[in-house]
Amino acid sequence: MTACIGAVTPTTTWYLLLAAMLFSLGVVGVMVRRNPLILFMCIELMLNAVNLTFIALARRLGDIGGQSTVFFVMVVAAAEVVVGLGIIVAILRRKPGATTDDIAELKG
Repeated sequence: MTACIGAVTPTTTWYLLLAAMLFSLGVVGVMVRRNPLILFMCIELMLNAVNLTFIALARRLGDIGGQSTVFFVMVVAAAEVVVGLGIIVAILRRKPGATTDDIAELKG
């Protein structure tokens, strides 16, 4: 197997820039979109961008603390997805054109 000439290995800065771009994309999606399902996906995108930051910095510092934090965050996020998507799908089945303003009316 031969190595590519001029191949560049990604550095921590590249991962941090990617995480910043993903987080920014998630923020724009939360601010602009009104569909609750898209809003939920944008929040998950922001969460994964933060996880990428934790992993990149943990690798750079040689510390396993960031990686273990990401593991627990992903476990909680999986539980959140199950509950959140269940609620959102139930609402969208009842009212297909529901927006975030309609869901805000569900508060007690």
